[in-house]
Amino acid sequence: MGDTTLAAPQAHTGRLAHFPVSFFATVMGLAGLTIAWMKAAHTMPLPPDIAQWLRALTSVLYLCLLAIYALKLMRHPAEVDAERRHPVRLNFFPASSIGLLLLAIAWAPDAPDAARWMWMTGAAAHLAFTLYVMSSWLHHTHYAIQHANPAWFIPVVGNILVPIAGVRFAPVDVSWFFFSIGFVMWGVLMTVVMYRLFFHEALPARLAPTQFILIAPPAVGFLSYVALSGEVDAFARILYFFALFLTLLLASNALRFFRLPFFISAWAYSFPLAAITIATFEMAARTGQPFYGGLALVLLAVLTLVLSLLVTKTVLAAQRGLICVPE
Repeated sequence: MGDTTLAAPQAHTGRLAHFPVSFFATVMGLAGLTIAWMKAAHTMPLPPDIAQWLRALTSVLYLCLLAIYALKLMRHPAEVDAERRHPVRLNFFPASSIGLLLLAIAWAPDAPDAARWMWMTGAAAHLAFTLYVMSSWLHHTHYAIQHANPAWFIPVVGNILVPIAGVRFAPVDVSWFFFSIGFVMWGVLMTVVMYRLFFHEALPARLAPTQFILIAPPAVGFLSYVALSGEVDAFARILYFFALFLTLLLASNALRFFRLPFFISAWAYSFPLAAITIATFEMAARTGQPFYGGLALVLLAVLTLVLSLLVTKTVLAAQRGLICVPE
């Protein structure tokens, strides 16, 4: 997945060798869908069973992906190392820790002790990924502006997700620590990525769906900030409405995305849409305004449709042998 400037070893050693770390984005998308349905069940007269089934499915998927990638690491360490050194694929390793943080949020209401361990493990792993990736950026020998894309938000800005569950599992300063990293680096990377998008060639088709990742930082930032502050104040509204604007901007270009062929990178549509959906449910609950409740249901319907299409297209692509192949 992504730019092929530093290609993975091309030895045809089987599907496992080419299993992409970006597959963890599927967990992010499905976990986001799960939390969105949980929010819906809490604020609307909807059946809770849907969220429970989605949570179980996402948990099993996460464990399966961990096992597969661990097997790849043991059998094909050179291919894993190639992904680690790749200027685009490197950013998807932290999707594994984000997936665990999202599962902690999903399990917190019903299994708080297990969720606490998920959160602690996910937060520690994500901090380690952040330190590693930022060190790579600071001391790089192969990055160019053409490598910059919204997927760069995942390793560093992903820290902004930690406080959503962290406010109940750790002292509040721990959550502020992670929020500060994610929020400040969002501003830095937003400038870099927008410069690349505005003044250099368009993203290749394979990476075009990652533009939806632009929605996630302000939407998740809104949720984290509200969890930390306990209210929807002026700053929270700035975060929410900027995320909503980005959603409208990308929706206005929907035909461009519909015309793209399917890549695993299309899963980049999923979590950002889930984030703005969850944020809108939170706005509905906090403000009590019917507009946000109606908008949240519309977004939930769109999110569910998009996830259904992504799952279907992924299964079909796997059956046709178009996944886990050299790029």
